[in-house]
Amino acid sequence: MVTIWFCLIAVMIAVYVVLDGFDLGAGIIHLGVARTDSERRAVLGAIGPVWDGNEVWLLAAGGTLFFAYPVLYASSFSGFYLPLMMVLWLLILRGISIEFRSHLESPIWSPFWDAIFSGSSALLAIFFGAALGNVVRGVPLDASGYFFEPLWTNFKLGPSPGILDWYTVLVGLAAYFALTQHGALWVAYKTTGALRERARHVASGAWFGVVAFTILITWATFRVQPHVPASFAVRPWGIVFPILAVAGLIGVRWFLRRNDADQMTFFASCAYLLGMLTSVVFGVYPYVLPACTNPAFSLTIYNAKAPNYGLRIGLIWWFIGMALVVSYFTFLYRHVSGKVGADTETTA
Repeated sequence: MVTIWFCLIAVMIAVYVVLDGFDLGAGIIHLGVARTDSERRAVLGAIGPVWDGNEVWLLAAGGTLFFAYPVLYASSFSGFYLPLMMVLWLLILRGISIEFRSHLESPIWSPFWDAIFSGSSALLAIFFGAALGNVVRGVPLDASGYFFEPLWTNFKLGPSPGILDWYTVLVGLAAYFALTQHGALWVAYKTTGALRERARHVASGAWFGVVAFTILITWATFRVQPHVPASFAVRPWGIVFPILAVAGLIGVRWFLRRNDADQMTFFASCAYLLGMLTSVVFGVYPYVLPACTNPAFSLTIYNAKAPNYGLRIGLIWWFIGMALVVSYFTFLYRHVSGKVGADTETTA
């Protein structure tokens, strides 16, 4: 039962990264690919009907985490209090920048909100990547299951690391390039003309960064967290997840060579993100928050879980809720399918 909940939460987080990831990526490239006001409105129109709906998956994953693994929720939300507040403010700034730009047209304020939108999107991508790096690397948990990390110390690994060190920054930059590519491919899929071509050009350039950082973080992860290579050694069938990521990377490059395969190129990027995230989940299992101080202090799916009765009853309601969510998203994405223009509505 606890493994089922572990997999369900992992799926929800992966769906969030894939869906809201192209929103963040579109924000990252917003100032670069859009040269005119109409093109910038087209970029916003590409994500406008869905961006706030995509963030529902983050809220749902957080709620499910609280329900299934309350000890993990309490420990991580207290230990990561400062970065979580920073992420919250970045999400707020990103949301109001989209809304205020749409409702307050001004030659002064529009560029300001464009900069806020792009900057907050870039920082969110890096922060989310650094958060994932912390989970893989481990945190300084004590015997009670709690910890505290400053934002940074000396950027080195050890029993008392900061939230930012060389490894977590590396993962953050990898996330930045991956979501830049992902967002550029979405913009190319949803737009036409010169804007589409510039988005494809950005995606093509970001691809090399994604390849380089994928190799770097794979090498670094195997050194930083020995449990990851051990997991693949014990359960070799898990190699299917890295294969999915590699296939996605190859697919992105392959389909970028064609001028009529924007949808397939975007789906290949989705496969890469899913492959990378599932590789991480498979590698750290059964840990949900490893300890870099003493492995015995690590939080696992067994010592962080809720009572079994609650997990069984909650599973029924989870499937009912997810059926409604999936139905809504299926309708939404079919409703907004096709190319967008500068006059496309930018709010859901």
